Amino acid sequence: MNNKQILLVEDNPDDVKLTLRALERSRIANEVVVVQDGVEAIEYLSGTGKFSGRNSDVLPQVVLLDLKMPRMDGLEFLQRIRAEEKTRLLPVVVLTTSSEDRDRIESYKLGANSYVRKPVDFNQFAEAVQNLGLYWLVLNEAP
Repeated sequence: MNNKQILLVEDNPDDVKLTLRALERSRIANEVVVVQDGVEAIEYLSGTGKFSGRNSDVLPQVVLLDLKMPRMDGLEFLQRIRAEEKTRLLPVVVLTTSSEDRDRIESYKLGANSYVRKPVDFNQFAEAVQNLGLYWLVLNEAP
């Protein structure tokens, strides 16, 4: 499992810490790359900006995507990567606090593979992350 990278797109430092802690607690030892917003995520995937020189042919196994972020939000990020041949099939799990129906529906319309609301309770959150890791990193076969 260790060679399958996770891209975490999250602007809230507390949510980053919780997600990393939940992954560690679940014994998911995969490398996690953390970026602050959709702009940085696009730069990471394309090997540009602060990620210039990165081999952009190597894509993460899964993207964990928050929706509400500065500069480029999760919905715009989804729209951008689904428009590119290289990233069109990249698995994206929206991991957000939003319970708005329009966010969920728009996420799926734009090509999200899954939509998960972040539970408030850490134990429930850790269990959700463990299940996500098991499915996307072990059971799922990437395109």
